[in-house]
Amino acid sequence: MIKVEGLAKAYHVAKRSSGVKEAMKALFKREYKVVEALKDISFTIEPGEIVGYIGPNGAGKSTTIKVMSGILVPDSGSCTVMGYTPWEDRVNYVKHIGVVFGQRSQLWWDVPVIDSFDLLRDIYKVPEQEYQSTLALLTETLELQEIIQMPVRQLSLGQRMRCEIAASLLHSPSVLFLDEPTIGLDAVSKIAVRRFIRTINEQKRVTVILTTHDMNDIEALANRIILIGKGKLLYDGSLSAIRDQFGTKKTMTVVYSHHANPFQVEGVHIESWSPERAVLSVDTSEVVISDVLIRLSQQVELLDVAIETLPIEDMIVQLYKEHQL
Repeated sequence: MIKVEGLAKAYHVAKRSSGVKEAMKALFKREYKVVEALKDISFTIEPGEIVGYIGPNGAGKSTTIKVMSGILVPDSGSCTVMGYTPWEDRVNYVKHIGVVFGQRSQLWWDVPVIDSFDLLRDIYKVPEQEYQSTLALLTETLELQEIIQMPVRQLSLGQRMRCEIAASLLHSPSVLFLDEPTIGLDAVSKIAVRRFIRTINEQKRVTVILTTHDMNDIEALANRIILIGKGKLLYDGSLSAIRDQFGTKKTMTVVYSHHANPFQVEGVHIESWSPERAVLSVDTSEVVISDVLIRLSQQVELLDVAIETLPIEDMIVQLYKEHQL
């Protein structure tokens, strides 16, 4: 479906110090620095996959999406999607993809949403019957009934993003590129968008490439993660492998009858302590939870125990630290 090999892209960025003197100097002689956005990126994505493409700001995520969608031409390397080279076969290629950039709109600002949809139907030459069927499905699934007749400028951010996703799917693409699709959305809108992405993936086998800083999006949708940092591919694997690597650390909250003195348990770090409650950090690769409970019960009368795994956000932070991002 998608094959990227040795992709590289660099930008020449003008640099100038502050001050009037430096500004005048830059008018006659401008200095540039080279920023390597992508350095030898290679990966393959199979049909029907949902892949989380993650990394810190400036890592090269959006540049990769723009290359794969045909907006940018790389300096070197190759990229084929469904047999097309995106920047060479763009007219035919774009019929098969949908693209959503969270901070850019493809809807016309002053006209009702449905007018933008109708125009996109004409641009993509979607047959009327197919268009009406797809529109009905998108309207119901993304809950657009009450907003589809409203001008885009009157919509909230969450409403507009739902319409943006619908617009990108009107021509029934096989590949969907989502760049920060839930940015700025409230909890209800995020859940609706996630549910819809999962639905079209399961029912229509749409391949989804998702870039986001919201790790809850990744956890809810993606089984595979590609991590990029400083333009380099650093990790390509499953989310479960990350949990296996970083999920051994547990947070244990214990409530007990009044105990005047702090207790000590081998292999356990006490994060906080009070006479009735303590928060403990436990690494299950070094000590077994049941052994910790036995040792605790020998020192205090346990009333309640809660065990939590490290949140996915913290695991990804640990992965960033491992690669010095």
